[in-house]
Amino acid sequence: MTDLAAPSTESEAAFPWGAVWGQPDAVATLRAAASDPASLTHAWLITGPPGSGRSTLAHAFAAALIAEPGDEPAMRQVLAGTHPDLTALRTEGVIISIKDARSLVERSYFSPSLGRYRVIVMEDADRMVERTSNVLLKALEEPPERTVWVLCAPSEADLLPTIRSRVRVLRLREPDVDDVARLIAQRTGVDAVTAEQSARHAQRHIGMAQRLATDASARARRDTTLRGVLRVRGVGDAVEVAAQVVQAATDDAKALTAERDEAERASLLRTIGVAEGAAVPPAVRSQLSALEDEQKRRATRSLRDGIDRVLTDFQSLFRDVALLQHGRDGDLINRELDGDLRAVAAAWSPQRTIVVLDQIALTRRNLEQNVAPALALESMLITVASGRTP
Repeated sequence: MTDLAAPSTESEAAFPWGAVWGQPDAVATLRAAASDPASLTHAWLITGPPGSGRSTLAHAFAAALIAEPGDEPAMRQVLAGTHPDLTALRTEGVIISIKDARSLVERSYFSPSLGRYRVIVMEDADRMVERTSNVLLKALEEPPERTVWVLCAPSEADLLPTIRSRVRVLRLREPDVDDVARLIAQRTGVDAVTAEQSARHAQRHIGMAQRLATDASARARRDTTLRGVLRVRGVGDAVEVAAQVVQAATDDAKALTAERDEAERASLLRTIGVAEGAAVPPAVRSQLSALEDEQKRRATRSLRDGIDRVLTDFQSLFRDVALLQHGRDGDLINRELDGDLRAVAAAWSPQRTIVVLDQIALTRRNLEQNVAPALALESMLITVASGRTP
């Protein structure tokens, strides 16, 4: 097993690659591309599961492309997101808008101002609907000589075939639970047991594992939610648990966004010269309204992402049930619920478990299409209670 808690190759240790964790093969590929203009592909797609480091790798690649070799100040400027030759988009809404996509395309045709290349990084490229993807096609197919596109998504299947045909795909590897646990223990100082449990429950998602390891309330909330699902026996239980999940996700989203929202509002008011506590002049209310609209979109995405994480936990629960039904108990994610899982595995048929897993996957897709979260969860939990789709 490779010790991924530290850079695993000489190339990975070199700046700006040091922040990229556990992806030596990908680092080697991109480092070679950045150093050899003759072999550089001008459109890339970095794929990997959430938490695998797609965006970290994309920005390290951008730094290596834009800055001259050895120019660490310029590389740090790229990594900080302030270099004029870097354009990066990470949507904080549910989808990437056509307006944002067109803005990226326009920027892609500018010549580099200071660096060797202009780099366009699009995180969450899977959040483009078809008409937005079509905006990118020509820019990806025929980019200017010194422009490089770097898209990030969980998998190739999340993008249209027309996009996939115009990019070079770089697939990231999934780390082992033990590797993630060691990294989390080193970063946070938590004990080995908590680090291992957090890495396992997060299914190797580094960011989520770190949060679970350092937030006892998040660990308790996850445990309560999963035990609640296992107790669902009818429509009443389904409605109650669905409401609890939505409320918990809502509270979580507010906690994550409230402080940032207030800081953004205060900064905007200072910029336009409005003293703290003073009335907002009518002439600038439209700017404040635009900011509030953007914050609402961000809150909607944060809520849906929170519910999606809960559904990922549900999938892990019934995946464990399926393993037990097939005589495999050495790779359970939710070992702490062993007794409850074995009871469900004995009471259900394997076919019923598959029906529930399919319904959870369908619920995740429905939420991406803006279905009301409470209704989607209630429908899914009724399937858990009955073994049949509503």
